Amino acid sequence: MNFKTQPLIIALVCAMLVLLGGGVAVGLATFGLSTAQADTLHQDSATPRTITVVGEGTVSAAPDIATINLGVQVNDPEVKAATDQADQIMADLIAALKAEGVADKDIETAYYSLYIDRPFGPDGQPGSATYQLSNSLQVTVRDLDNLTNILSVAIEAGANNINSVSFSIEDPSDLRSEARQQAVDEAKTKAEELADLNGVAVGEVVRISEVIDQGIPFASERALAVGGGGGGITPGDVDINVQLQITYAILQ
Repeated sequence: MNFKTQPLIIALVCAMLVLLGGGVAVGLATFGLSTAQADTLHQDSATPRTITVVGEGTVSAAPDIATINLGVQVNDPEVKAATDQADQIMADLIAALKAEGVADKDIETAYYSLYIDRPFGPDGQPGSATYQLSNSLQVTVRDLDNLTNILSVAIEAGANNINSVSFSIEDPSDLRSEARQQAVDEAKTKAEELADLNGVAVGEVVRISEVIDQGIPFASERALAVGGGGGGITPGDVDINVQLQITYAILQ
């Protein structure tokens, strides 16, 4: 070997070792970063340990308002006669309601329809036309003690359609808050029972959602007798129902 070339060979070997060493270092660094990222992704994708239950609360109370859907239906072969007759009856009906203390804001048109009925005869030919006009009101009654009298007066004034009478609570916010507290208490009891059965403990609330029922009237023993063919009416009680879905963290 030529001694003059030895320094050159030694320099090349050192350079290769440096390059190889740097590659190994870079490879190790890259491997370490990938491992850390994998650990982080594993932690993020882990399912949280939680208990989800539904709590329900119900509060009952007597209604304080009634909503009546009533009106008039007229049949006549002449359209003008039908509309004139219906308009007169409706004017008398509204006047009678106001005389019983029903405010203007509590009387509104709920439905208005004009229908032509042309029945077919035995020979299969269309018969004479009859105009059927329907006009109904939605009336809010705030004095329930006067409800039976209002219905009787409406019938006497010409109302020949009473489609529905329903009861509700005008402002149920306090009752809803009470029902909500019941739902929270029930949910906590359920969660603690489930946790105890599985050997764990209930932690803090993680998530909560609410579904509010609008209130359903149920029959009570109170009945109102309506004169003039109105029949018996039971106002019943209104149930305010609240359901809460609550998720709790699980503790060891």
